[in-house]
Amino acid sequence: MFLFGGKRALSEAGVLRGWTDWHSHILPGVDDGVRTLEESLAVLAWYEEQGVREVWLTPHIMEDVPNETGALRERFAALCAAYSGPVGLHLAAEHMLDPLFAERLAAGDVLPYGDEPWLLVETSYFNPPMDLDGLLEEIRTRGYRPLLAHPERYVYMQMADYERLAADGTAFQLNLPSLAGAYGEPVRRKAMELLRAGLYDRCGSDLHRLSHFSGAMQQKALPAKSLPLLSAILKP
Repeated sequence: MFLFGGKRALSEAGVLRGWTDWHSHILPGVDDGVRTLEESLAVLAWYEEQGVREVWLTPHIMEDVPNETGALRERFAALCAAYSGPVGLHLAAEHMLDPLFAERLAAGDVLPYGDEPWLLVETSYFNPPMDLDGLLEEIRTRGYRPLLAHPERYVYMQMADYERLAADGTAFQLNLPSLAGAYGEPVRRKAMELLRAGLYDRCGSDLHRLSHFSGAMQQKALPAKSLPLLSAILKP
């Protein structure tokens, strides 16, 4: 239930109940996220308590973390075998738009969102890749819709950039902790601006450590009147 008056913590508003997390780093031991199977299971146990319905595990694939899709599928199968709870588990990946991505995309060696034509991609926070528009167009040419991870964190983008990309068919994924100020006030303000403009399509935790995410959910940082704007992307 969405509440009004003052600033609210996201945990108080119950926004995680029934939620599908579209971006997480819960797959253990593959990137800078969760490191052990035990830690993964602890995150999933906390998700159960919060009423989370499903979670997409989206490990990094980039030149610095050149995960092979086959190895990621094996690690995912091992986690699924170890977990018997009610949270639905799915595997995709967060693809950095770098030269390795161009090679993998050309070879069809990417991890989209299952049967949906969404492909989670990211860039450097500070600079766009060379020919960003060309890369996004190539993704669409290959039959995917690019879903740009945490666009509110890209300091080189302004509202005109987001609006142009959205008009060209790029979707945007909000990091929920951004609304709680977890990445600083400028990111929080930009996230609110994008939310009010209706530019977000999906919402994720970007969870690397449970303590960081759960702590962000406790921060009284979000105006309660803005909570209804989340409903369409929390449970699309």
